[in-house]
Amino acid sequence: MQRRNFLTLGVAAGAALLATAPFQSAWAQTAEAKATVDAAKAAGLVGEQTDGFLAFVKPSGDPTLKAAVDEINAGRAQIYREAAARNGVTPTAAGASAFENIVRGRLKPGEYYRTVGGPWMQK
Repeated sequence: MQRRNFLTLGVAAGAALLATAPFQSAWAQTAEAKATVDAAKAAGLVGEQTDGFLAFVKPSGDPTLKAAVDEINAGRAQIYREAAARNGVTPTAAGASAFENIVRGRLKPGEYYRTVGGPWMQK
């Protein structure tokens, strides 16, 4: 299934499709970025936000980690813009839907998440 088909299904209905191989590259632009961020999430340095984007739980001076977070967030932003345009919603609504329908279910015990502007919480 191509990315276009995900977008025509609607944000909520198509969200589960992002778990399939063709869409993983959109979330983590490279395997290296995904591995870097996954390790940082496990270490409690990076967490998920309810707006659908990654953020730093703790400040990091690691340029490789910052680049990986930026890369993944850029990929997510593109998906949210495309989904929003196709579904008549805002990119913010598309990102929030992605968090609720995909990311929340993928959080591992010990990983961090937060509401926009809220405190970090551990699963």
